[in-house]
Parts: sequence; structure tokens; C-alpha cells
Amino acid sequence: MPKPPFFEQMKLIPYLGKWLVITTAIAILSGTASAFLLIALEWASDTRTANHWLIFLLPVAGFAVGWIYLRFGEHVERGNNLLIDEIHDPKKIIPFRMAPFVFFGNIISILFGASVGREGTAVQMGGALADQLTHLFQFNSEDRKIILMAGISAGFASVFGTPLAGAIFGLEVLIVGSMRYDAIFPCMTAAIIADQISLLWGVHHTQYSIQVIPAITSWGLFAMVIAGVAFGLTGKAFAETTHHLTAYFKKIVAYAPLRPFIGGIAIIAATYLMGSDRYIGLGIPTIYEAFNQPVAPYDFLGKMIFTITSLGSGFKGGEVTPLFYIGATLGNALAPLLDMPFSLLAGVGFVAVFAGAANTPLASMVMAMELFGGEVGIYAAITCVVSYLFSGHSSIYSSQKIIQAKSGQTNQDVQ
Repeated sequence: MPKPPFFEQMKLIPYLGKWLVITTAIAILSGTASAFLLIALEWASDTRTANHWLIFLLPVAGFAVGWIYLRFGEHVERGNNLLIDEIHDPKKIIPFRMAPFVFFGNIISILFGASVGREGTAVQMGGALADQLTHLFQFNSEDRKIILMAGISAGFASVFGTPLAGAIFGLEVLIVGSMRYDAIFPCMTAAIIADQISLLWGVHHTQYSIQVIPAITSWGLFAMVIAGVAFGLTGKAFAETTHHLTAYFKKIVAYAPLRPFIGGIAIIAATYLMGSDRYIGLGIPTIYEAFNQPVAPYDFLGKMIFTITSLGSGFKGGEVTPLFYIGATLGNALAPLLDMPFSLLAGVGFVAVFAGAANTPLASMVMAMELFGGEVGIYAAITCVVSYLFSGHSSIYSSQKIIQAKSGQTNQDVQ
């Protein structure tokens, strides 16, 4: 005799209780780690700005971090890609040392002037700390996959203050063309609680605002399509060039610590050749500027060059904040050409270049609404989706899998 539906629903209570306990623990760990990261990065940025001479130590700092990773951290050097690989094919628990290694590596990169972001650090710390629960409770492989996804969501949400986008990012970033819906509740609860934990530590996220969101018009929608194409091609160029430069450095420089040493020299030379430190560090002041006034039309290209050099040579940090910079300044530059408000184009570019480079259009459009308000939703959705399509199957995450091609392409076209 079949059981009444009531009994089927009762089975969900242990499921909800189990994941609420687990994700709360993940959120406390990840949210706390992100809070300390943001506080430390603010100190590093302020210290570098007040002491311009620190950039001359960038090659030495890069060599030191590279040596530490070579000597003690080879198993965690792959960062985000290691997390994604472990979710696809669980083999070995992420070592705890990933968290402190990437934490201090990111701070050193920013302190001495490398152009890197922070999301990679938060995501890696979230995943590594979450996976330590497997040590304690011996979770099976399927539960462990969800735990790692929840850690990714928690790290992303708490470092940017975007819990909904963080939850979706943890679901969307793994595979192009598929999501694990059984992980929605763990990822959502981990992201929301982690964001609140970081706020409890007194963290204040940078606030950007779109000054003018015009009424929907046919030209406005068409302009978003044109902008989306530019954002997608830019994201594709960023991802592919970063991977190519990384491979090139590994090919010509066998000793890993020498790669960031050489990269650091190149960054110093470029900074003084240009006579500006506008393209080093996180670049948050320039992002803020792009929302409030016209900026130089080549700023996005300058940030691309500095970031690709930094990441390609081995400095530790993330890609997303630089992609926000690239997108915001590119959008600002496109605004007069498309006869649209520059703050609107800066806002949609902020998320759309990331959408294309990471193949995460849903997380990106939700992030836009969390950061800038629901009124930007339609504009952000168009640019993020078009950017996603025009970025092809490139990705800043080389371990991201593609099981369903974009648009009308066949899976064979992807290979």
C-alpha cells in the first residue's frame, strides 16, 4: 500500500536538518575567513597606496610566495581548478593548508602591487575549510561534492556581499549546460549565512550605484546586445590569453618561483613606463570612478594587460575583481558610442565580462540586481546572456566541463 504524501514530506525534515547544520558550520568558517581577507586586503591596498616604493619589492615577494608553494604547497597550487576537479571526480580531501597559503599569497600580491582579485582566494578558502568537515565526519563522495559546492558558494557570497549570486555561482560554475538541483538548498543556506557572518565581523562591502536606468526602448535593448558582444569577446580574450601566458611561462621558465619574479619586473617596468599605478592592485577606486564619470577609453585594456601578466606569471589571487574593473571601464567607454548612460553601461559591463569569462550568466545577472537593484535586471540579463554566448567555450576555470554546447553549436564543435 503506497504511503500517504504526508510521510514522503516528513522525510525532508532530516534532510533539511542535516544540511542546515552542515552549511551553518561551512558558513561560519567561510564567512569569517572572507571577513578577515577583506580587512587584510584593505590594509594591504592602503599600505601600498601610501608607500609607492613597495612595488620595487614585487619580484622578491613573488619569488618568496612561489618558493613556498613549490616547497610546501604543490598539491594546492591549482586553486579553484583543484576544487572543481574534486567535485567532478572526488579523490582526495583538499589540504587545509590551501586556506592560509592562498590567504597570505593574495595579501602579498596586493601589498606589493600585483593586479589580482580576491574571489579566487575566498572560494579556495571556503572549499578547503568546508572539506575539513569530511575529515571529521567521513561524508560519502556525493555529500562531499555538495559540501565543496556549498563552500564555493559561501566564499563567493561573503567576499562580494551577494548571497543569491554566490549560491547560483556554486551551482553554475562547474558545468556548462547542467546544474545539480539537489545542491540548491545547501548552496543557498551556506551563501546566505556566510554573507551574514561576514557582516557580523564588521565588513563593509564597496557600494556601487547606477545613477540613471532609462526606460526600456528598442534602441536600449539593441544597445545591450551590441555591448554584450563586446563584453563576451573581451571575456574570451582575457581567459584564453591568461591560459596561454601561464603555459608559456611554464614552458620557458622551469623553476616556478622565477615566474612571478620575472612577472614582477615586467609589472614594475610597465607601471613606470606609463607613469601611473592605475592598473595595479584591486583597482576599486577606478571601478568606482567608472560609475560616476567618464574614464580613459583604454583603461580596460591596461587592466587586462596587467592582470594577465600577474596571473600568468603566478601571482596569487582571483580573476573576478579585475574582470569587474575591465567590464566597468569598457562599458564606460562604450556608453557614448551607444548613446546610453555611462553608469548603466559600467554596471552591466561590471557583471557581463565576468559572465562571459566564467560562463556564469545566471549568477552574473542576479549579482547585478543584488548590487544595483531590480530595475537593471532586463539590461543585465541581455548583456550577460549575449556575453556568455559570444565568449565561446573559453573559461577562466580550465577544469570547468562542457556537456551541452551553447547556441546552435554541436558538442563536436566545442571540442
